[in-house]
Amino acid sequence: MIYDYKVTTGNGEELSLSDFKGKVILVVNTATGCGFTPQYKPIEDLYENFL
Repeated sequence: MIYDYKVTTGNGEELSLSDFKGKVILVVNTATGCGFTPQYKPIEDLYENFL
């Protein structure tokens, strides 16, 4: 189950996906250290629309 996973954030902190139980989760595979990330803007817009 997805809630069994933990991920490392871009700033190195560990985050448990179980913290998001009962909420909608959008999982996006990105290269946080890469300069070629044009996909961020539409993802950020999506986040702002549903915040």
